[in-house]
Amino acid sequence: MDNYINRLDDLHNQVSSLIAELPAEALNWRPIEDKDDHITNSLAVLTAHLAGAEHFWIAEVIGGQPATRDRDAEFAMVAAAPAELLQILEKISQETKQVLTTLGESDLNGTRQVKGRTVSVRWSILHVIDHTSLHLGHMQITYQLWTGGRNVHSPLWYERLPIHR
Repeated sequence: MDNYINRLDDLHNQVSSLIAELPAEALNWRPIEDKDDHITNSLAVLTAHLAGAEHFWIAEVIGGQPATRDRDAEFAMVAAAPAELLQILEKISQETKQVLTTLGESDLNGTRQVKGRTVSVRWSILHVIDHTSLHLGHMQITYQLWTGGRNVHSPLWYERLPIHR
């Protein structure tokens, strides 16, 4: 379980590092503005969306909590400051840890029903990691476009591995 939690923490930290120092204008900017269609999304929208998706899969699907996700609200997100988004990430991180740490081996090897389909618990966790990674990439590109090609420092994969002693 620690490996799943560590991977999600790493992704959350990368998102946090990307948005932590940006002004509201940058957080809410979309590379391609289109009035009715989100061809591209802002950093604020992507942060809200990846948190909403994680809540859905971890808390609702795996954890069996009541459905509270408002996907449309994720795509309407406008942030006043990074602190608002960082709080969302912290809240989802704590929720995920709470749910995942209660799972035993039989739970991890179990299945859940979602939208008329059967999915394994392990697949659901990996889907969250995959989905978050995909949107982190979108966020990195959006950041680069906003800054005119600058990157935010991102440690190499082996620099982000937890140290096991």
